[in-house]
Amino acid sequence: MSVTSQQVAERAFLRALYADGYFPDHVLDKGKAILLRLCERIEAEQPADLTALYVLTNVATEEFNALEAEFEAAGSGIETVAREEIAEDFWFVASTYGFAEADVEKLIAARDW
Repeated sequence: MSVTSQQVAERAFLRALYADGYFPDHVLDKGKAILLRLCERIEAEQPADLTALYVLTNVATEEFNALEAEFEAAGSGIETVAREEIAEDFWFVASTYGFAEADVEKLIAARDW
């Protein structure tokens, strides 16, 4: 399945991180894939409320938690700049799908980074 939202299709997820050589593209590609899978799940499951949305974003956040080891193995990490960029993309996803009132901290509440 691929996303149907034109806004999502046009979004350059993790853009600031791709522009910074500290973050390896091959790991960022996995992060981008996590965000796109989140969008696919939102489109497929159509969460009825914020609670249902947070369940989906929690799963995606756990995937980013697992990705931290790959960042570290590549000499990088999910630090302040990365945290901000990832959080911004989670909020973009939520707002694009009609959840502009979502709390960014709740979207990524399961984070270890």
